[in-house]
Parts: sequence; C-alpha cells; structure tokens
Amino acid sequence: MKNSQKAILALEDGTIFEGRSFGYPGEKEGEVVFNTSMTGYQEILTDPSYKGQIVIMTYPLIGNYGVNDEDIESRGPKVEGFIVRENSPLYSNWRGDKCLSEYLIHHRIMGVEGMDTRALTKHIRLGGAMKAILSTEDPDPDRLTEKAKASPGLIGRDLVKEVTCREPFPWMNGNDPQFLNFDSRPSTLHFRPKVVAMDFGIKYNILRSLCDWNCEVIVLPASASAETILSHHPDGILLSNGPGDPEGVPYVIETVRQLIGKKPIFGICLGHQLLGLAMGGRTFKLKFGHRGANQPVKDLKTGKVAITSQNHGFCVDIHSLDPDQMELTQINLNDQTVEGMRHKRLPIFSVQYHPEASPGPHDSQNLFSEFVEMMERHSNA
Repeated sequence: MKNSQKAILALEDGTIFEGRSFGYPGEKEGEVVFNTSMTGYQEILTDPSYKGQIVIMTYPLIGNYGVNDEDIESRGPKVEGFIVRENSPLYSNWRGDKCLSEYLIHHRIMGVEGMDTRALTKHIRLGGAMKAILSTEDPDPDRLTEKAKASPGLIGRDLVKEVTCREPFPWMNGNDPQFLNFDSRPSTLHFRPKVVAMDFGIKYNILRSLCDWNCEVIVLPASASAETILSHHPDGILLSNGPGDPEGVPYVIETVRQLIGKKPIFGICLGHQLLGLAMGGRTFKLKFGHRGANQPVKDLKTGKVAITSQNHGFCVDIHSLDPDQMELTQINLNDQTVEGMRHKRLPIFSVQYHPEASPGPHDSQNLFSEFVEMMERHSNA
C-alpha cells in the first residue's frame, strides 16, 4: 500500500518538484544528483560517497528485487534522500528479504516517488548539481527554497569525518565467489601483502576485492597520521573513496603528502583526488558529476576501453600537476576528464572510477592485481 503523504523537493534556484513519500518522513537538505544505473540501488544507498546528497535514480522502476543483508557497501544507507519515478512495493528475488520502503523506513531515510525524474534530471544537466531540500513537513515552496539556499552544500565541507571508522579494525571477510574465476588473477598468490586501507568512506567491496587478491587488510580512520599508518609496516596503502570536496579534508592531504615515496599507493575516487592535491595539483567541481555504471574510460597506453562504475562530483586538473612527476593514464570518453594517473618514478597510481564495481561492470578488477604486483616488486627491491 503506497504512502500518499506529499513530499516537496525545492532546489536553490527556486524550482519545485512534488511527489509522494514511501520512506521515512521528515526534512533533509543536500546536493541533488542523479545516478543512471538500472540496478544496484541498495549498493548506491549504502555507498558512503553519497553522504550529503539527495540521489535521483533515472531508471523509472526501482525496488523490484527488494533488499537483502548482503548487497551493502557500508553499515547502512548514507544518502540524505532517495527519489524515484516509481517504487515497486512488491519484490521478487530469491535473496530479497524486505521491500525498499521497509528498508528506508527502518534506516530513517527519506524516499520519494511520483516525481518527474526525467524533467528533474534534465534540469540538473542544464543547471548543474545544486543545493536542495526534501520535505514532507513544510508545505511552503518559498520557505523551502530559502532553506535550500541557506544549506551548506558540499564545497569546503568535511564529510569524511561523518563516515570514517572510529577505530582501526582488520577486515576479516572471506573471498567473494563472484570474483573467483578471473583470468587476470596473478599467478603469485603465495605473496600475501599487508595493506593499510584508509577509510574516507570506504566501500565494502574494495575491502572484499583486496582480500580476493590475497591481501591482509587493516582499515584505519581518516584521522590516522602518517606515522601511525607506517607503524603497521604495510606493503602498500590504499586511499579509499569518500564523500564531498577533497579540499575539505586538508589534514588528510597532508598525511598523504607525507606518505609519498614511503610505500606503494593506490588511490580510488576521493583517494585519487586527495593524491592529486598532495602532489601539488588542483581539483575542480564537475557540472553534474559522473554517477552510474556505464561510464566509458580509455586507457591511453593500450587504447582499450573499459565500462566503469562511477560516483564523483570533483575532478583532478591534470595540467596543475608537475609533468615530470605525474602522467595521465586514462580519460573519460564522454567529457575527456581525468580518470587515471601514475607517478613516473614512484610506485603510485590512482583512478577516478570504482574498479570494485558494486554496482556495475567488473572490467577494471585487474587494477587490484596491478596493485598486488606493484607491492611485490617493491618488497623485493
């Protein structure tokens, strides 16, 4: 039975959209963005990189396979709100154990259906991602617009501190069957590298993937110092994904700067951006970001194109980096923005997209193999 409670989305430019609540009632502010994935809504909901954002799904029917306790990327949903064209109250999947509405209500997340998500997405593509407020409590559009304008947005905010772990912990999850048959798996699985994974909002599937490539993984909070990180004697350091503006966490940038040249480093998404800043570069905000499971990325060395899963609103300016140190390795074929870079001498590389997928294609799982092989070469040097 559908909830008929009215919900209003007010954008900072004064545009108003109306729908019906199917999640937890209330009022939430955030940057409104869209995701083009057809499936994977549970992974999207629980991806910590969405902290501070209200997510629109462009695929018109969401919820038809329910939710379960396995397809999660963190301990619970991190989005500020979730907007769909139509929510399916009935689900059909052998692993499903509850409907999407029950899941959102249980985790106190606002969910809204019945909005014109096509018109809303087109509006964002033209005007860019913008501050917004989603409410079932305040019926006044003008008042909601003013609240949206007054909301903090993402620029300069430290959202990492809201999603990082509080204490270090070892990742004990076993191998994930979906990755056991990859041809690209290295032959030297006797090597068991120790990896410190910096948690800026890390997705579980990054940790699962590291374990699948025979890594011993310990997760450290974003506040960990370079001295603390190195005290674990890792073979390599992973800089994870996470939410918000990379310039909003200067303490992490300084930590990464101190780690350069000490150990092999692999950066993913926010970790890629933080590495760019630590190397003396700049980042900038994309108009509406890359969020979906079908982003084409070209490897400049091989010419191969991978279809990738992405979720980011900021980008590294490759021209701001010293060309004698960093080189561009991959580009996005939709807008030619930076998708990968590598240090010319040190064992350091990073990508803007998500090689661990979840949701999305597994085209780039070989990057974990590359990281393991880099750590092995460095350990034998």
